[in-house]
Amino acid sequence: MTTWFIIGITAFISYMGFQNRDLMTKLQFNAAKIIQEKEYYRLVTHAFIHANWSHLIVNMLVLYFFGPHIESFFGYYFGNKATAFYLLLYFGGILTSNLWSLVKNKNNYYYNAVGASGAVSAVLFAFIFFAPLEKLLLFFVLPIPAILFAIGYLFYSYQMSKQKNDNVAHDAHFLGSVFGFIFPILLKPGLFENFIDKLFAFL
Repeated sequence: MTTWFIIGITAFISYMGFQNRDLMTKLQFNAAKIIQEKEYYRLVTHAFIHANWSHLIVNMLVLYFFGPHIESFFGYYFGNKATAFYLLLYFGGILTSNLWSLVKNKNNYYYNAVGASGAVSAVLFAFIFFAPLEKLLLFFVLPIPAILFAIGYLFYSYQMSKQKNDNVAHDAHFLGSVFGFIFPILLKPGLFENFIDKLFAFL
């Protein structure tokens, strides 16, 4: 249910941003304005607007497929705290994913970023933590164990963040993913033993 709420709010605000570029400019991530002009709200609002329809649809599809699973896992392990922890995961992914960009671009007024990719990556990697052997479709075609997908995704994001030859915030994907993976461990350290047991079952 929480996943549907996030998708609905994000789709609505993104649509409004498509119609109103001033709103997009007002809400987007801009490290210089956050640091120099203390517009701290941008740390969160950038995740609710997107560059275009394809950007929005891809992020929301990933959230649609994996968010409900995380709600179920959290419900099983954390009971009535599940919704609060799910929101902490999502918003923690938003904040954590742009930490490096915040430092790196604190004086760069020309650097802007939008999208929920960091938060969605956190949700995806929380799923991988709970279900490392589930099959994920590489390039939407080839089924591989989730843990192998995770390793490849992190390697790719790291390498692309160093090259800086596109307009994708690969460092945000990387940091959001790492946060999503360790978040359940921070909540309940004993879950890491469950993760290791599942990996040994694979090996």
